[in-house]
Amino acid sequence: MTATHPTGAHTARREWAVGTMALGAVMLMIAGILGIMRGIAGIAEDDVFVTTPNYVFRYDLTGWGWIHLILGAVAVAVSIGLFQASTWARVAGVGIAGLVIIANFLSLPSYPVWSLVMIAISGLIIWALCTVRKDDAWQPFEQPPGNP
Repeated sequence: MTATHPTGAHTARREWAVGTMALGAVMLMIAGILGIMRGIAGIAEDDVFVTTPNYVFRYDLTGWGWIHLILGAVAVAVSIGLFQASTWARVAGVGIAGLVIIANFLSLPSYPVWSLVMIAISGLIIWALCTVRKDDAWQPFEQPPGNP
């Protein structure tokens, strides 16, 4: 089988690419929604989060809530672009996932378990968006693979 055969390796590779892009889009949407909720919790009630007095990075939890809220809203918007298989959304998705990793690393003392979960989810998003080649997933997801 050649890579251009309609039922061969090219179709299987395209299905894998569309699957990983869909995984990245869904995970970024989930991470964005959770970031929005975490941001609202930080803005509304500072005492929801526990702080450690001797942490190197000190910050106001209300301000940190706004950062999580904005990152979450941008992540949801970018995930909508990922469902259309946009190249700009892939690049922005990797960037937003990287910023989410940094934001959650800095907020480890306030919410350690959740921060580690979000770091892991963001790493999965980056992997999913970086493993897809442009020629394998050039069509939006609503068109099934193999149907030109």
